[in-house]
Amino acid sequence: MKIYSVFDPEFKPYGQIVTGLDAAVAQILEGLEKTPLPEAVGYVPTDPILQELPAAVEISDHCFGGMPVQLGWCNGHNTRLNCLEYHRDSEFNLGTEDFILLLARQEEIGGDMLLDTGCIKAFRVPKGVLVEVYATTLHYAPCHCDPEKGFRVLVALPWLTNTDKPVFADVTREDPYLTARNKWLLPHPDSDEAKSGAKVGLTGENLDIAGDL
Repeated sequence: MKIYSVFDPEFKPYGQIVTGLDAAVAQILEGLEKTPLPEAVGYVPTDPILQELPAAVEISDHCFGGMPVQLGWCNGHNTRLNCLEYHRDSEFNLGTEDFILLLARQEEIGGDMLLDTGCIKAFRVPKGVLVEVYATTLHYAPCHCDPEKGFRVLVALPWLTNTDKPVFADVTREDPYLTARNKWLLPHPDSDEAKSGAKVGLTGENLDIAGDL
């Protein structure tokens, strides 16, 4: 699988590089270094180490226009796709090491709420580079570039995203895919999420980029 850089023009439909927040980025990177590095993949929506940084105000102001935000992390080791998710808002990522995002576009989801994994593109994010992943971009856990180093990646989202799912009857075609607050999930049939009962949303190969690193 070809791995693009987020500095390549191919990334423009999926997100953008955020500049001008050097002091905040440095604070967050220092905080991220204090977070765990699981053997597999771990995710925490909000971490006090990050949330209490002055940088959290900077992210709220400059990335979310003053909206309440949560600063958490997704850390570990991974080379597989497994799922894609999307939110109604952008997500901001920043890593202590280079990492790779597997991305698709919401418009590529079919009328049956299935997305072919052949649509997915891979993008390498250099360490220390803050990126915005647009609300219309499907994404999931990062992939590592170096199995020895793994990844520690900031996940900045609107407050309460990825927390307990609200309870209501399914009415729209998207409702069965809502697995947490502000989180619509499209799992691959081979994923643990699908095996645990999440409604399948991906067709095609469950991509693994281990051979492309």
